[in-house]
Amino acid sequence: MSKEIERKFLVKDDSYRAMSYKSVRIAQGYLSTDKRATVRVRIFGDESYLTVKGENRGIVRDEWEYPIPMDDAYQMLHRLVEGVAVDKTRYFVKYGGGTWEVDEFHSPVSGLVVAEIELEHPEQEFNLPPFIGDEVTGDPRYYNSNIANMGNQTI
Repeated sequence: MSKEIERKFLVKDDSYRAMSYKSVRIAQGYLSTDKRATVRVRIFGDESYLTVKGENRGIVRDEWEYPIPMDDAYQMLHRLVEGVAVDKTRYFVKYGGGTWEVDEFHSPVSGLVVAEIELEHPEQEFNLPPFIGDEVTGDPRYYNSNIANMGNQTI
């Protein structure tokens, strides 16, 4: 088991695209969105994973992630997900000694762009890139599991 410690922000412009060193298309769906144990299946480029995340305690939560066969991931996404599958492109940006992951959503909330940074510990300091807007850490509207249950809406 590992710990996920992250801060999440809205993105105010598209300068992250020019700053990114790679991008990956992601499809993900949720087998469970219970806040005590969220279970996600994800196709990340040419890899696929099953991930279990525990309940948030501030910006920290338990996380277990396992590679799974691609065919299993496709079957789960098409047959088992709650809500709809999330389709997004993730851009990776190195800035100020950290790596930012910027998710540009295609569906179900086209146009939403959110950036996050994973930290070593909750009090870790970090620098904000110029594309960062308001912080939304802890706002359930921006949890991917809730976005998947929204349908085609806007936040």
